[in-house]
Amino acid sequence: MKMALVSFATIFVVASFATFAYASDPSPLQDFCVAVNDTEAFVFVNGKICKNPNMVVAEDFLFRGLNKPGNTSNPLGSRVTPVTVNQLPGLNTLGISAVRIDYAPNGLNPPHTHPRATEILILLKGTLYVGFVTSNPADPALKNKLFAKYLHPGDVFVFPQGLIHFQFNVGKTNAVAFAGLSSQNPGVITIANAVFGSDPPIDPAVLTKAFQVEKDVIDYLQAQFWWNID
Repeated sequence: MKMALVSFATIFVVASFATFAYASDPSPLQDFCVAVNDTEAFVFVNGKICKNPNMVVAEDFLFRGLNKPGNTSNPLGSRVTPVTVNQLPGLNTLGISAVRIDYAPNGLNPPHTHPRATEILILLKGTLYVGFVTSNPADPALKNKLFAKYLHPGDVFVFPQGLIHFQFNVGKTNAVAFAGLSSQNPGVITIANAVFGSDPPIDPAVLTKAFQVEKDVIDYLQAQFWWNID
């Protein structure tokens, strides 16, 4: 019960923070716009089509389950449980979403970006090494800068929109974090998956040149199975 209360408080705090953040989504023009499932839509729009307001029910604004640990039994040792517009239709047009992230010892949420959202993360349990890397500097003589910290329970860290970031459990126990994101659909681009696991694959000549390595290194990386922890 105590854990459930702490989790609820954490989600509330994260949601409160996120509402003050700059939302990357368009501002709503009505009280709400509960999303219609894409398979039921006849046209595609930037976001989701609105459900008839007269058909909206309280369940459209409810998601249950963030008190349940995610399954970290995968090579990365982490699991993201998202609550975006795809899981909670009532988020449509509101410019906010949330996730729970579980990490096994040595678990990693690998370098990735959210193209449409800033993320604010609060650590509930464990010890994480987290950070983000800046975009390419104007001066070509300079390198991309890393901003990183070790987090402990109760610590909060912000990852700016679109920048590559990561979280790594450096503790000997499981870790749990919650995050708020400034978009109903923040999107995720996992760097390794996108570069080495695309379908169809990127021509190895491109990657060999980009990474300045031999082709057999690229062939090996493209042959791997790249995990999606969302």
